[in-house]
Amino acid sequence: MTNDASDRLTSMVDPATTAVLTMEMQRGVIGEGALLPALAEQVAEAGIITNAAMVCDAARDAGARVVHCTAVSRPDGAGAVVNSRIFALAQKARDAQGFAPNELGRDGALLVPELGPDPRDIEVSRITGLTPFTSTSLDQTLRNLGIKTVVVTGVSVNLGVLGMCLSAHDLGYQVVLVRDAVTGVPVEYADAVIDNSLSLITTVTTAAEVCARWASWTEP
Repeated sequence: MTNDASDRLTSMVDPATTAVLTMEMQRGVIGEGALLPALAEQVAEAGIITNAAMVCDAARDAGARVVHCTAVSRPDGAGAVVNSRIFALAQKARDAQGFAPNELGRDGALLVPELGPDPRDIEVSRITGLTPFTSTSLDQTLRNLGIKTVVVTGVSVNLGVLGMCLSAHDLGYQVVLVRDAVTGVPVEYADAVIDNSLSLITTVTTAAEVCARWASWTEP
């Protein structure tokens, strides 16, 4: 990263106006019993949880907010609709085992332990849709906090992360994408989406780079 780019990133992630967003970093999504085992395997292989946790820890230490965007389902499935193949897979899992992988009241709805819970964090859940800004309080919550920049982590680049970045961009936020704290399947496809789409609307960086920027804010 050039000095100009580094300085720009440092200014962009001012802790007073920045929030880290985690996308579906839940046990039922990327942990044991995940709906898409291939995604969970890729997350583990790429160290996504470790990198996302490092970003969250650095943000908290610097005074930036961490907001977890989670997808949950009610035990009775109320409020959701099966209008896509991915939701059909979730319904099939519910029918087969008697509960959804991310059902409220079960471990699958919880964050992976590396990320929390932490009392300083905020969780914004949804029971329908694929993206975290639509029909949730996420945008209003961020605006009430004075947030101007969102730092994106989580899964998956195929759908949720892509939608998160597009929505955040359209709503006027600066979007920073932590490349080694997001992934999708197959990984070659996720890389192509980042290189050819998300790089046009986000500032693509790494966990180490964004954490170094926050360290510079806390140095005496």
